[in-house]
Amino acid sequence: MATLAIPIADAHEVFDPNVVKLVRDARGRALYFSRAPLPWARDAFAANREAVPAGVPFLRHIGIYAYRAGFLAQYARLARTPLEQAESLEQLRVLEHGHAIAVRLTPEPFPPGIDTEADLVRAGQWLQAQG
Repeated sequence: MATLAIPIADAHEVFDPNVVKLVRDARGRALYFSRAPLPWARDAFAANREAVPAGVPFLRHIGIYAYRAGFLAQYARLARTPLEQAESLEQLRVLEHGHAIAVRLTPEPFPPGIDTEADLVRAGQWLQAQG
């Protein structure tokens, strides 16, 4: 399984529960996905939550997946998991069952996700500005 992410530069996105964040290991595999700020920059956020701390790899998950056909059939049989249910994030099912998710950064800027009514309005405005 594989997915995409993009760096987060806006502190509002870091704290927005509608923005799914993720952390990766040194090989580019997902360690965890969350609606909470992730990773938690303890010292930086204790001082200031209005700016994204420099050097902290905040990533926004792009909800696009790639599956190998055999794995997709296996995934469909996996039982829901406690973390998946707590975060309402289906990709945690894969991690909790011990499978890897490769995460690559998007090569081009990616438009914001559409998770709320306000996001839909913003996306419509963005599309009008493009045309």
